Amino acid sequence: MTARPDGEPAVLAIDGGNSKTDVALIGWDGTVRAALRGPGASPEYYGIDGALARLGELARAVAGRAGLDGSGLIAMHVSACLAGADLPDDEAALSAALAARGWSRSAAVRNDTFAVLRGGTPDQRWGVAVTCGAGINCVAVAPDGRTARYLALGTLTGDWGGGRNLARAVLWHAMRGWDGRGPATALGDAAAACFGLGSVRDVAVAVHRGDLAQGDLHRLTGVLLAVAAGGDPVARSLLTRQAAEVSGMAAAALGRLGLAPAGVPVVLGGGLLEARDPLLLAEVDRELAAAAPGAVARVIDVPPVAGAALLGLDQVGAPDAARQRLLGWYRQPASG
Repeated sequence: MTARPDGEPAVLAIDGGNSKTDVALIGWDGTVRAALRGPGASPEYYGIDGALARLGELARAVAGRAGLDGSGLIAMHVSACLAGADLPDDEAALSAALAARGWSRSAAVRNDTFAVLRGGTPDQRWGVAVTCGAGINCVAVAPDGRTARYLALGTLTGDWGGGRNLARAVLWHAMRGWDGRGPATALGDAAAACFGLGSVRDVAVAVHRGDLAQGDLHRLTGVLLAVAAGGDPVARSLLTRQAAEVSGMAAAALGRLGLAPAGVPVVLGGGLLEARDPLLLAEVDRELAAAAPGAVARVIDVPPVAGAALLGLDQVGAPDAARQRLLGWYRQPASG
């Protein structure tokens, strides 16, 4: 696609997660003309029509911030990376639905792991990305463009990790420590304190009765990290298991592509990994060194919407200077 320096913005970039969505309008020179954050817009939770309705509100809002009408063409290209777009068929259906909205002249939807990979490898377009937020997922792209990815549908497809699984594991171990079936752990008292309750039994009962929602339990990931930092063996074992899942997905994806791991970047994204907990990251480094010797883990240093924007700038043929300007804006303190 030939870039045009005048007219509408080059790219409407979207990073749509389960709990939040970031959107940005990017000029042909890489300038961020407007950006905002809104609620989650995952098609997994809202369906295609529901997700696009939410995205439409955000697209019109960001267009307004950029001084555009927002009722018609907003950008040359929409680059959307969405949680829940787990299969190629999902991406194709969502791409077609986005294109039909008339916000742009072309549209491409990818799973949100691709935004993490592109944002974490700005000087190249290949490597491995592992996201660990509410769930866990991974994609690997070879230098020749071949990809390896996972179904990432949860326990059904062999996945473990992220906020949902860790929260359940915290309660599982905490309850067994409390009633004597398992080793003693500080997780129980910490979980109870997190919710202002008397014991971990009260937490379990509150969940059973619906007084605490499953979404509330995601707060237990912070509990886990804090208790692990205090040296609790049970909490630390959960961090080790999580790190093993992260490194195992990366190593297996590299193996499926036939890539030697030495020097390959493994970009870490998602709320759990982007929190940069030193114990968890140290465990990831240790597990990765064993599973994929020489691979280099790095936490993404720009928000994933920047990766979606870079993918869009790649698509429209923007010059390298545009990509550098975009990255510079997102790396500014308090930018967004």
